[in-house]
Amino acid sequence: MSSSLAPLLEAVALVQDSWADADGGADLSRAQLVAVNDAIGVLRRTTDAVHAEVAAGLARESRRELGPDSLARQQGFRSSAQLIATTTGASTGEAARLVKLGEATAPRTNLLGEVLPAKFPVVRDAMCRGRIAAAAADAIVTFLDRMILKVGPAVAAQAETLLVEKAAGLSLDEVRKLIARTEAHLDPDGVAPREDELRARTSLTMFQRDGMLHLNAVLDPARGAPVQAAIHGYVPAEFAAKRDGRDPDAPEADRRTVAQIQADALVHLAEHALGCESTATLNGATVVVRVDLTDLQHGTGFGLIDGIDQPVSIGTIRRMAADGGVIPWVCGADSEVLDWGREKRLFTPAQRLALRERDGGCAFCGLPPEMTKAHHIRWWARDTGPTDLANGVLLCETCHHLIHDNAWDIHIDGIGTRAKVWFLPPPHIDPKRTPRPGGRARTELIA
Repeated sequence: MSSSLAPLLEAVALVQDSWADADGGADLSRAQLVAVNDAIGVLRRTTDAVHAEVAAGLARESRRELGPDSLARQQGFRSSAQLIATTTGASTGEAARLVKLGEATAPRTNLLGEVLPAKFPVVRDAMCRGRIAAAAADAIVTFLDRMILKVGPAVAAQAETLLVEKAAGLSLDEVRKLIARTEAHLDPDGVAPREDELRARTSLTMFQRDGMLHLNAVLDPARGAPVQAAIHGYVPAEFAAKRDGRDPDAPEADRRTVAQIQADALVHLAEHALGCESTATLNGATVVVRVDLTDLQHGTGFGLIDGIDQPVSIGTIRRMAADGGVIPWVCGADSEVLDWGREKRLFTPAQRLALRERDGGCAFCGLPPEMTKAHHIRWWARDTGPTDLANGVLLCETCHHLIHDNAWDIHIDGIGTRAKVWFLPPPHIDPKRTPRPGGRARTELIA
């Protein structure tokens, strides 16, 4: 326990020091806010380490064979997980995962009572140092437990070291992505069976409630990719239209959220499929709207859509009828968003595909390629930067502005699609300007 307490006490002191100069969060400067947030992150991660070790001890003292002497039962709980969940406010499942993590990272004893190293010592050390949180550690431990029988202890130990090293500073979603890539490298023969398993879990359910159609889709990668790509392609096009010389404060301005635009994208795709000349794959499916002609002419009453319980207004029916005349645009006329201007003319499709292969999406935040544009690192007009891979990077709109507005530098290490992208923070963020990996290098095992 002492190995975990020293960093914990240091983390507490770090929070105290970063908070000491202001009386409450409202009085903190930007630099202080960042410092306090960083200190809280260290504190949470080191607290996780101590709590995991305590959870393992509670589980050990509450094992079933102790019967009435079980610590959890003596405290009035059925199990150590219930004890932890009740005292921390977490769910029983979260508490059970903490116990499992503690047992995997705490020192062990053999039948003779001799102390043995932890099952995953590298994970334990990283937690004790406050480098990774319990959620990331649990994901790594669960993966390694599954892989040990396939690749052996030695390879699993190498994977443990690599994962822990790269997981520091990543979000949980990025750690999961890193684990998925690592599993494919360690067990390439298992990729196809995993695909079969995911494909078997594919489903789409629909039901109506409160006048709304609810969709719940679970798609395997092959089925999900075209759906995601199409929706992600629609969203930035709509945002581009929003910015096209329109006043964002005007009463008629488009104020839809991203979630709402994504819903519109799904509708757009369905209308596209129903409106195309060839609908053989849809078995003649079409949308049937039933409305009284007099109501339609006078703009009163309501209408019904076959298969939908909720009645719709005459205004909605008129809009649906009008949409039927826009089929040439829906099916891909020149008005479809294909030419976004200067970037499209400068970076050829082949170059953009190469950037996509290298960066995997937004090189800074990881958004999918469909939500990015190819940008010059050295500006084409101001800095006469060339239009080639070494001077190009995929960035989403937000990260593009963030990097330019805050004086980040971008460095490309290597040549072609196997090059690595590095982001150098400005001195006011990191005085040492420590390079941060970008692109695929953040979560993938590339040379």
